Amino acid sequence: MNPIETLRGQIASTWNQMETIMATARAEERSLTDEERATYDGHAQALTTQRADLARMEAHERNQAAGSTPAEPSTDPLDPTPATARSLGDHFVNSAREQLTNADSSSRFTISAPEFRNAASDVQVTDGTGGSLGAVLTEVDTTIVTGVRRRMTIEDLLDSGTISGQAITYFVEGALEGDFTTVAENGAKPQLHFANPTAVTDALKKIAGFIKESDELIEDLPFLASAINNRLLYQLDLFTENQILNGNGTGTNLRGLLQRSGIQSLGVIGDPAPGNADRIFQAITAVSTGAGLEADGIVINPVDYQAFRLKKDGNGQYMGGGFFSGQYGVGGVLEEPPLWGKRTVVTPAIAAGTVLVGAFRTAATVYTKGGTRVEATNSDQDDFTNNRITIRAERRKALAVRRPAGLVKVTLGAA
Repeated sequence: MNPIETLRGQIASTWNQMETIMATARAEERSLTDEERATYDGHAQALTTQRADLARMEAHERNQAAGSTPAEPSTDPLDPTPATARSLGDHFVNSAREQLTNADSSSRFTISAPEFRNAASDVQVTDGTGGSLGAVLTEVDTTIVTGVRRRMTIEDLLDSGTISGQAITYFVEGALEGDFTTVAENGAKPQLHFANPTAVTDALKKIAGFIKESDELIEDLPFLASAINNRLLYQLDLFTENQILNGNGTGTNLRGLLQRSGIQSLGVIGDPAPGNADRIFQAITAVSTGAGLEADGIVINPVDYQAFRLKKDGNGQYMGGGFFSGQYGVGGVLEEPPLWGKRTVVTPAIAAGTVLVGAFRTAATVYTKGGTRVEATNSDQDDFTNNRITIRAERRKALAVRRPAGLVKVTLGAA
């Protein structure tokens, strides 16, 4: 086979392989893999060499046909030594020179040239984020978009303390037997008796959890590792708050405020039942009459608070003030107007339909031992051989409710 034709076949084969690589990446809407880039670059280098060899062979054959030695390409379109075509006309003359020379001017003839491809007309493009340059076209924002984060509010309502032991024991005053009274002259006096106080013990409960991360994640993506660690601490705070409010006291669980015996309860009673605003005020009164304390806060679900906030009077005016100004245009807009002037904590930590009113800081104390501990090790199980790190977060808490009657659980009726 003619070596020039063989080389042209090799050039076509090399080009087809390069085109296949690019077509596959475009069809899958992705950039080239490292292996594909290496293969493509190898083909491109081979194609350059093959084209140079072909140009030498063709020039050599033309020189042999002209009976002369090789010469430098000329820019003269009539020069028998072809130069690189700078235009379509140059390309036609260079390609059809031999046909023009041998053509018989006395008869009709047809001369054709191969397709003209000017290198200067090949437009370099990015191919978008799915092309080979996709990696450098993408700008990375290292700020993690977080999911829903609830504000922690319950523990802030309560008193706080620290302990050195593993539990806190306190004494609840016993019942009074007898009372003072008026007596006649030389009459018998009544006896008073204070029953022995009842000892109540609330043990520390450990709240803990862990995550595992690879060495590479911590070293190569520190911003992601930091976000994961912060989320771990958030989840610890979230679980702690749920325990303080709703823990059932079984096993290793704290006994939360709503699960304490001795707290007062105000349900849906009466016919007609009082309105929800009335119930909450009655609960404030119950704290005073039942525990001798002054209520300092209200915990309410956002859905229930919304019902209060959007309530209107007979004139269609929002009772808590409108969205531009206070009621009837008096005063400014409060972000979360308090109910009955008491600190109002709006949180999904408490279930809809239930409100907790209380003298929180006087009635209950949250005890912490040692603060929050965050520790990391690569010695857990097979972490060392797998290049993993285990990160553990934990804290120890105890909840003492010395005056349970200072808390009133309110069950709301239909709005």
